[in-house]
Amino acid sequence: MVVKKGKKWRSVCKGLVLGTLLTSCMILLYCLSAPEVQFSLPEVPVPYSCAHQPSSDHSRAASGNPIQGSGQHRCTPKMDIMFLKTHKTASSTILNILFRFGEKHHLKFAFPSSRNDFFYPSLFYRSQVKDYGLGMCFNIMCNHMRFNEVEVAKVLPADTVYITILRDPAELFESSFHYFGRLVPFTWKISGDDKIKEFLSDPELYYDPEGFNSYYLKNLLFFDFGQDNNLPPNDPRVEEGIRAISKRFQLVMLVEHFEESLILLKDALCWDMDDLLFFKLNARKGSTVSKLTPELRAKALQWNAIDWKLYQHFNATFWRKIKAYGRERMANDVAELRRRNAEMAKLCIEGGHAVDAGSIHETSMQPWQPIGEKSIMGYNLKKNVDKAHQKLCRKMLTPELQYLTDLGVNLWITKLWGYVRDILHCLSLQPFEYPMCTEDGVVFDLMSIVPWIKKFGTNPISGEVCFHTHMQILFRINSVVKTW
Repeated sequence: MVVKKGKKWRSVCKGLVLGTLLTSCMILLYCLSAPEVQFSLPEVPVPYSCAHQPSSDHSRAASGNPIQGSGQHRCTPKMDIMFLKTHKTASSTILNILFRFGEKHHLKFAFPSSRNDFFYPSLFYRSQVKDYGLGMCFNIMCNHMRFNEVEVAKVLPADTVYITILRDPAELFESSFHYFGRLVPFTWKISGDDKIKEFLSDPELYYDPEGFNSYYLKNLLFFDFGQDNNLPPNDPRVEEGIRAISKRFQLVMLVEHFEESLILLKDALCWDMDDLLFFKLNARKGSTVSKLTPELRAKALQWNAIDWKLYQHFNATFWRKIKAYGRERMANDVAELRRRNAEMAKLCIEGGHAVDAGSIHETSMQPWQPIGEKSIMGYNLKKNVDKAHQKLCRKMLTPELQYLTDLGVNLWITKLWGYVRDILHCLSLQPFEYPMCTEDGVVFDLMSIVPWIKKFGTNPISGEVCFHTHMQILFRINSVVKTW
């Protein structure tokens, strides 16, 4: 008995030491990741264009200047591109397309330093760009940021094409609530199993406009554009913001018409069909998606009224572009893109489809997961892919963070946060869904402790080696708890 008590006290002491170290680590992480004080920099004009002149065989038939003695038109592929990567809008798939295009043409990316975003949610400043220097030439900027037009224009050349993508605000809200909800403290007090329904029943009861990470759950699109997401929907500044976005961005794509959007992208940038090949990245398991009833959808749109205005505006401009492109021509091009993507899936993907995170064989193919669960699916690279397609297949299947690392971005802050959040979730004070108790009397949740043990093989409190055989006893305890 004395031995057992002594063991418990050792575990408690180790836990306190670990907690102290963890708190210090978080403070250090905050200090290192907090946006730096912005100093005024000398104004050095960025060149009009940073694109190298492509060879004549890169030009293709398109709607541009007519070629003398020919009925066709030719255009030159655009190399200077700004993609505003909005949240939960299939933007990681577009990022993969841009990464491959940039590599193919040896273009220079404006990347963030030490992390995968430009110090989001702070507004973008050029000093956040990795290896930034006055008057430097960058071709592509595409990582998450809170848009700041003036500062972006000081990094990219004047001929840059600005593009972005939007999603139906009700569906985006559901996705954001699922993915980011646990990172928004005011959601912790929401009771019941259906938290999104409970929240939408009376959002003002829970929502705190000044709360940590609150922007994830109200008008997130408008916020990503650098606007005030808490304005009343009828405030004149909302319409002003939408007009400013419309003036700056030459193409605004829609998730609900993703392939049509890519065809418009190809037309706007004078690309080839091969440049558009894609596999859907960062897709959620269907079982984790909450199906919004008509009533909940209406409430979600009302709560995100500014985003709904934004979406309706660009939905109208989108279909005007489709009409100008030609509906029959669009249908033919979409069919061709689908055919080529299907061919690539047969060549590249084991089983031909995405799999659960637990079924992904290679660590390099594991996508980033929301805290506390493994709901984002990924792929397994097919074995014995022919040499001609091996490199392309791997790049098309590589998740965002791994691809950024391959391109030379040091993501130490992002990786450190990944380890810290794993520990935090294991030690979280959230109500247990599947409680499990160790021999030392420490309780964990199944969804937290099993991934930890698989990854590190230790008890996160004591640091002692922990095997899966220990969990067999806890499963029996769990059944008793559930019965009780």
